[in-house]
Amino acid sequence: MAHHEHQHSTEADESTQIAMLDLDAEVLHEHLSEIIATLRDLAEPPVRRILDLGSGSGTGTFALLDRFEQATATAVDASAPMLEHLAAKAAERGVGDRIGTVQADLDESFPQLDDPVDLVWASASMHHLSDPARVLSEVFAAVRPGGLLAVAELEGFPRFLPDDLGFGRSGLEARCHELLAQMRAELLPHISADWGELLTEAGFTVAAQRTSDIHLTAPLPAGTARYAEAALSRMRPFLAARLDTDDVAALDTLLADGPGGLEHRDDLTVRTERTFLVARRP
Repeated sequence: MAHHEHQHSTEADESTQIAMLDLDAEVLHEHLSEIIATLRDLAEPPVRRILDLGSGSGTGTFALLDRFEQATATAVDASAPMLEHLAAKAAERGVGDRIGTVQADLDESFPQLDDPVDLVWASASMHHLSDPARVLSEVFAAVRPGGLLAVAELEGFPRFLPDDLGFGRSGLEARCHELLAQMRAELLPHISADWGELLTEAGFTVAAQRTSDIHLTAPLPAGTARYAEAALSRMRPFLAARLDTDDVAALDTLLADGPGGLEHRDDLTVRTERTFLVARRP
């Protein structure tokens, strides 16, 4: 799952975002597998054409193609580097002939499709839209009758740290997340949208909806520390301008290769909340 503000990103930003998306899928593999399995149970065969809106690095695209073995997919994202990364991964995985890519900003135009699709996947992308109702109406028109739209949304950035880091003031992560929540509320007006209501208004029938409170503890997946590092590195420019100097120093200690650094800690966890909806076109 992902954030998809790529239009104004620097090359370093893109690299960090790609790493974070890939590691998110690695660390939360079990959760992703569960929701893809739910999707397969609800799908009316055949599922041969998949559309991934806001595909990011392709983690959802590949998980879907693994489950729907006869399908091809079109991955849509605003970022050319994301799509290049996705295409390279597809070739490495031997599914390059099953994936096409389209660079498009959904706020400006919906991709032109030759035929209706059986399944649309939108992971952590809908809340970035300036007018999600309009885009959902376009998704509705693109899906065949009986086809599905899956919407997966984050309830906030993941949390990794204990309250007491052993240095700096306690509660660093809580202060970081308070600032990040303010930023999301200001920049993303639809972050708290009622997606069930919006899907119904677009003409869909909601077939499944659930919110998962994910809390991973030791033994953690191998990529957890790198996942935390990618997430905190991506947040750092925003946070460094708003935290006090002691908190910035503590954040930098976490990101450094030293005794307090993330790679050397044995007290990390992964806590996040994800909402998943599946809607069918009647």
